[in-house]
Amino acid sequence: MTLRIFDTGTRSLRDFTPLREGHASIYLCGATPQTQPHIGHVRSGVAFDILRRWLLALGYDVAFVRNVTDIDDKILTKAAENNRPWWEWVATHERAFTWAYDQLGVLPPSVEPRATGHVTQMIDYMHRLIDAGFAYADSGSVYFDVHAWVNAEGSDYGHLSGNRIEEMEQGETDNAGKRSHLDFALWKAAKPGEPSWPTPWGDGRPGWHLECSAMATWYLGGSFDIHGGGLDLQFPHHENEIAQSHAAGDGFAQYWMHNHWVTMAGEKMSKSLGNVLSVPAILELVRPVELRYYLGSAHYRSMLEYSEGALQEAAQGYRRVEAFLDRVGDVEVGTWTPGFEEAMNDDLAVPRALAEIHNAVREGNTALAEGKVEQAREIAGSVRAMAAVLGVDPHAPHWVQATTHNDNAYKALDVLVQSELQRRTQARAEKNWALADEVRDRLAQAGITVTDTPSGPEWSLEN
Repeated sequence: MTLRIFDTGTRSLRDFTPLREGHASIYLCGATPQTQPHIGHVRSGVAFDILRRWLLALGYDVAFVRNVTDIDDKILTKAAENNRPWWEWVATHERAFTWAYDQLGVLPPSVEPRATGHVTQMIDYMHRLIDAGFAYADSGSVYFDVHAWVNAEGSDYGHLSGNRIEEMEQGETDNAGKRSHLDFALWKAAKPGEPSWPTPWGDGRPGWHLECSAMATWYLGGSFDIHGGGLDLQFPHHENEIAQSHAAGDGFAQYWMHNHWVTMAGEKMSKSLGNVLSVPAILELVRPVELRYYLGSAHYRSMLEYSEGALQEAAQGYRRVEAFLDRVGDVEVGTWTPGFEEAMNDDLAVPRALAEIHNAVREGNTALAEGKVEQAREIAGSVRAMAAVLGVDPHAPHWVQATTHNDNAYKALDVLVQSELQRRTQARAEKNWALADEVRDRLAQAGITVTDTPSGPEWSLEN
């Protein structure tokens, strides 16, 4: 089965056919580091990391570009409010994002360009647009002429977001010098106290949309395979990226993929709503691999409604996979099941892929209970292969180094708890319910949760 992905541009599932055989090129809109990252921010990182891992597993050579928007109105405002230099504010929070990605096992990008390092490329892009008649300069600023593009042959402005021209609002507060309120800034003229860079039209700083077109095409070429980002970026950001790129003569992205939000009580997670859950705060509740498992467990195009109960339920699901692999011991990574491959090729249907993993874990536990060790080891190799694609293989070096489940203290505790569980199992077999309950309650008082499964009791430490 060929990989099929949902292309926002056509609103349909399409076979993935890369521009260059055996090579996949991806551009992901990354962080605007104005504040500490919350789990809504990093869901995008996890979702597209899963896409990248699946493409790698299928044998593709993947070029993965994830940018950093390191100059922006919000950054300047936050830095000023906190009486800090803008560049220090950006660097501080960029490190926080990098830390969060690393904690969740997100693979480093092939390159992570910053907007301020690509002004030369932006100047070239503006020259191309002005020469083509789709941009104009006014008092040091440069604007994209939306009406000129809309009236041009081959224009598709609005097709990505589905917005009609008469209903569009660019969200830019400074409209001085624009021919139309529909036009958007490619370059913003310098203001007193703000950072600026020289251009032929005057000193200033980049417009948000121009940054990504310039960086994406510089690293991946005028045409590349996949452009990704959060659902909220469809308009105006991605719509305007397409407009300026096509107007400049670039084919730009062949597929558009958008992940949905993390919400709380139906509201998108954001600073203004006061419902931000920072990554460090959530990691007080669960381990990093468990948070990754949770963020990746829903389909990337589905809304993920946060609750601590749902987070803990996902963590328990991960621990069942981990417990099975720990019981089997060291095994090599094997091959995934046909059902897993079918799910992943169907627009990254992770919920179905996880069901394949848990079905295999149940079969493996049954094999262990029946003394079929070699069968259990083969199943464990398959579980590792599937979990690795999702970035949650408990025996992968990243998680082995991070987890506390591999230290001597845990192993010693496991010996003691398993002894107690054997006593409880024997008591239940003899219908000595009082003793069985006594063992369970004593473990609970020690912070150990016992879960009865078809393949026997499992234990975990309470958070």
